Amino acid sequence: MQTILVTGGCGFIGSNFIRMELEKYPELSIINVDKLTYAGNPENLADLKDNPRYRFEKVDICDRIEIERVFGSARIDAVLNFAAESHVDRSILDSGPFITTNIIGTQTLLDAARKFNIPRYLQVSTDEVYGSLGDTGFFTEETPLAPNSPYSASKTSADLLVRAYYHTYHFPVITTRCSNNYGPYQFPEKLIPLFISNLSNNQQVPVYGQGTNIRDWIHVLDHCRGIDAALRKGRVGEVYNFGGRCEMTNIALTKLLLKLLGKPESLIRYVADRPGHDLRYAIDCAKAEKELGWTPEYTFDRGIQETIDWYLSHQDWVGRIRSGEYMKYYAEQYGNRLS
Repeated sequence: MQTILVTGGCGFIGSNFIRMELEKYPELSIINVDKLTYAGNPENLADLKDNPRYRFEKVDICDRIEIERVFGSARIDAVLNFAAESHVDRSILDSGPFITTNIIGTQTLLDAARKFNIPRYLQVSTDEVYGSLGDTGFFTEETPLAPNSPYSASKTSADLLVRAYYHTYHFPVITTRCSNNYGPYQFPEKLIPLFISNLSNNQQVPVYGQGTNIRDWIHVLDHCRGIDAALRKGRVGEVYNFGGRCEMTNIALTKLLLKLLGKPESLIRYVADRPGHDLRYAIDCAKAEKELGWTPEYTFDRGIQETIDWYLSHQDWVGRIRSGEYMKYYAEQYGNRLS
């Protein structure tokens, strides 16, 4: 591959992926298409602005004319769609942007990719499309799709569009689904960066319900390695799951962060539970391990300490984000939900 197009590359996972690809493949060039919504931060890739193998295009993936302009500007070997509205809480407040970006945006990209005969299209999705697990079992690629939030419903719809383009048009697609990511450059509305940021400033952290919901955590670089493996080795038309094999209740994770940051449990603030809150996510990634030769490299102990260290050493970055519109959202989401 000589040139790939990444959408949503200024976001958390996309920016980590772009940096990793440019470091790993000296011959590769990347076009980054990003609308720069609230979570798309060009500062995440500021170190690449003078890199001749990196090009940024401020474009909405729903804008068919602009997308086709970008697609026609270079010979593109693959498209990877990271662009998405991704926060469940925001989707509960207003599902409109999720429907538009995650579904219409995906359709626009698929149509453009077909028009320009792109050899490979990879859709970056989530384990939330599978719904919720009970106390036992794991999501596999064959688990029926059963989304429970407006966010996961929009991602499921996008996945089904991708599947339909493969079966109807024989278009070369691959879909990846992952568990909860953590690591550097994550927008501080998600649990781990939010809690690190709050606790480092001796502020309380909001825990939904009693914190008994369980998530499987994967370091963002392990996820990016999985996406790269799927892109280069994956079978067309297939789905690949990536997980960290690290299940933890939200309250256990909260108390671990308190311990690592040397903070008292009095900073825990229990808030009314999220509507329709999924109980448990857990990924079986045996297919990716067998077919792609991928396994997670990060232990959670190593990954969480490195993540804490990164946020503590980038407090100016966090501070620039935690202002204005973000703080208005924070107050709306948590301010009136005290138990």
